[in-house]
Amino acid sequence: MGIGDKISNAAEDTKGKAKEAVGKATDNDSQVAEGKADQASAGVKKVGEDVKDAFK
Repeated sequence: MGIGDKISNAAEDTKGKAKEAVGKATDNDSQVAEGKADQASAGVKKVGEDVKDAFK
């Protein structure tokens, strides 16, 4: 996995955690769900990159 991909995935995960926290603080279930989705997306991308790296 390239350093750019790692940074991008970490940023997306952090953004998701922030959205989730703000959603919980403001009682906004939609924003909590968006935050969790962003975190899940970042996790899936990381796994995909790890699989690619394993086959190199």
